[in-house]
Amino acid sequence: MSEKTVVVALGHRALGTTLPEQKDATRAAAKAIADLVEEGTRVVISHSNGPQVGMIHTAMNEFGKAHPDYTFAPMSVCSAMSQGYIGYDLQNSIRAELLSRGIYKPVSTVLTQVVIDPYDEAFSEPEKIIGRVLNAEEAEAEEQKGNFVTEIAPGQFRRILAAPKPHKIVELEAVRALADAEQIVIAAGGGGIPVMEQGVELNGASAIIEKDLACGLLAEELNADTLLILTSVEKVSLNHGTDKEIPLDSITVEEARTHMAENQFAPGSMLPKFEAGVSFIEKGEGRRTVITDIAHARDGYREKTGTIIK
Repeated sequence: MSEKTVVVALGHRALGTTLPEQKDATRAAAKAIADLVEEGTRVVISHSNGPQVGMIHTAMNEFGKAHPDYTFAPMSVCSAMSQGYIGYDLQNSIRAELLSRGIYKPVSTVLTQVVIDPYDEAFSEPEKIIGRVLNAEEAEAEEQKGNFVTEIAPGQFRRILAAPKPHKIVELEAVRALADAEQIVIAAGGGGIPVMEQGVELNGASAIIEKDLACGLLAEELNADTLLILTSVEKVSLNHGTDKEIPLDSITVEEARTHMAENQFAPGSMLPKFEAGVSFIEKGEGRRTVITDIAHARDGYREKTGTIIK
């Protein structure tokens, strides 16, 4: 790729929670993406699916309870559904924003599967809460099926899922071909559909892949120049939430590793962003990671703000 390539990770704040919120939120996200296109970059987008996949999982399983003739939807299917409907709103918003600026570029969503290791230690320590609140009887039934549950309040339970690491993006060459053809590509949404390789088959797994790690892997495999992680803050801070808070501007990979070792970043939140950003930089030349919020996407790309790791 001759142009600079930026892989963008959109956090859940860029997508909203309800259907109307998502439609409005994707319009704001589209403006940030169009700004990057105007910078002369090739853009590949990944995104969160936290509230959406939970809503789909709850809806499909409640439907299955009410209608015994229908089967319950496995987690991998719920993930695929979330990729489809988030991609639908996102690609249409981006298309409209680009056309309003006189930019004619196709936008495509790729239903993306990501291979995980069935022996990943995450399966022994599930951490992602999903689905509706269960009573004790329902929780016991879930455990009898081999699922994990956690008690969130006395007598109230919810399912928890493993968050294994991504190993391979199955549709990588399709994403690469579309990006090479000057298309804006939306891929690996929600961390990708978690699958396990079993012979020639790809079988869905009951898991949720950490989306920042999947986005980092996507950036690595595409040999992108920039991994742009859009989250809830303009800059990441040390000692977050205290009176000794220090915003981070430009830091080295070594400094980032030191802060990670000092437990400065919350697991499941800011920590995977740094893990993905550091891994991406270390596996190629001339790369950088930018962490900022959606309102400062262009300025972050220009290194006028945000937390920059090089």
